[in-house]
Amino acid sequence: MDGDQRLEDIISALRADGKRLTIAKRTVARVLVEQTDHVTADEITRAVQRFVPDVSPSTVYRILEEFERLNLVVHAHVGHSATVYHLAGAVHGHLVCTNCGATIEIPARHFDALSGDLLKTFGFRLDRHHVAIAGLCARCSEAHAES
Repeated sequence: MDGDQRLEDIISALRADGKRLTIAKRTVARVLVEQTDHVTADEITRAVQRFVPDVSPSTVYRILEEFERLNLVVHAHVGHSATVYHLAGAVHGHLVCTNCGATIEIPARHFDALSGDLLKTFGFRLDRHHVAIAGLCARCSEAHAES
């Protein structure tokens, strides 16, 4: 799906929910659609403020909460860094390198066995959007093995 269509889908979802469609909401949506990676609320705020300078960080947080309530945006906790956001889409998990900080998205199917085992053993339902596994990426692992 192209960016213009994603933006229109977000706008349609907001209208369907009966919410006001403010310049700030349109701009947050636009910034999210243009992102190719996960971004923090601070990064979103800075990008929004390039277009609409008077939008406050608290406004961006409220918009992100609204977008998440409407299942337009998902947040994830990857490593020790700030919470990151991305448009809702295919469910995936994250591998986070504890050495260089690289984050690698992996399809949720890689967590199927773990998810089933957690449910069977503990009655625990895994939230696959929030899965982040720490370790070493291939590059850092190779460098670590050579030292």
